[in-house]
Amino acid sequence: MKKRKILYWALGLIGGFLLLAGAFVTEQYYRWEVCNFVSRDGEAHSYLVHEGTSLDSVLNMLREDYDISAETDLKMHRRIMFVLSPEPGHYRFPSQIGDRELLERLKYGYQTPVRITWNHYVRTREELAGKVTRHLLMDSITLLQLLDSDAYLAPMGFNRETSRCLFIPNTYEVYWNISPDGLFKRMQKEYNTFWNEERRHKADSLGLTPIEIAIVASIVESESNNKRELPIIASLYLNRVHRGMLLQACPTVKYAVGDFKLRRVLNRHLAVDNPYNTYKYPGLPPGPIRCPSPETMDIVLNAPKTDFLFMCANPELNNTHIFSSSYGGHAAAAAQYRHTMDTINWERFDEMRKQQREQAQQQAESQTTSQ
Repeated sequence: MKKRKILYWALGLIGGFLLLAGAFVTEQYYRWEVCNFVSRDGEAHSYLVHEGTSLDSVLNMLREDYDISAETDLKMHRRIMFVLSPEPGHYRFPSQIGDRELLERLKYGYQTPVRITWNHYVRTREELAGKVTRHLLMDSITLLQLLDSDAYLAPMGFNRETSRCLFIPNTYEVYWNISPDGLFKRMQKEYNTFWNEERRHKADSLGLTPIEIAIVASIVESESNNKRELPIIASLYLNRVHRGMLLQACPTVKYAVGDFKLRRVLNRHLAVDNPYNTYKYPGLPPGPIRCPSPETMDIVLNAPKTDFLFMCANPELNNTHIFSSSYGGHAAAAAQYRHTMDTINWERFDEMRKQQREQAQQQAESQTTSQ
């Protein structure tokens, strides 16, 4: 009887030990693999880890947004993972995460890409550099130096004037700490993806290079925010290019002058000695006057056949143009337009144009972000 009691006691102790051990293992597994960090607001949170940042500093950042259920377990798990210092990068952690996944991401640099985005309203290299690097570790000056470097761009087939053609407007996912060279290689890959064999063949059939198509597209979409007119405008400028005519594109004059809000292009503007002044210099300008959108480049590649050589803003100021195949027809439309401009209520006109630009830009930004 006594031996039986001893046996029961032994079995009970063993059973209790196994229960405690099981509970400990289960709890450790849960904190290790399932959840030890719980976001206070139930949302995911992002962090930027710079070179040389310690793991303690990163964990302190997380403590501002997350409750750590078991600090003791975390200390043990970080020793097991042997995380000396986290890899730099952008990390986005879910609302609940276990120690293993969090420490593993930091140790091996499994970071979360960031989105960079710009649209066809970007005109200058300075503006492009600012837009591209807004959410990157890279500063805009570094990128601008490469956009301005003929020596750096030459192996890729670009120069400082055409470098904006490489950066096709869209939304891209890249790593926050991507190197400048890595960014250019990524843009070159995207450029070659867009300029596939079919598009290059269409450009060849028009007697133009992809860069020249981009330059034409930048002029076309600067002429009007009325998308229905863009194919006709594209046809008109292609006709002028093929005939060797002066393009006489007012947007290029505004670019040459450096005043993108210029209301009227006057004779003194047309006299500006600048290679972007297509009233003074024949052929295409040396580079685009904005970052042309892929949609407009496709419009140029697929432009309809017309005999239009001239265009004038409609005197009714309804965001359309009057197209002509002869200078006589164009001169008549231009005279009516000048009369309207001389007698217009500029306050109402500026407000109308402002609303049109804002609506067009909001639509473009919405489309770019959703892609």
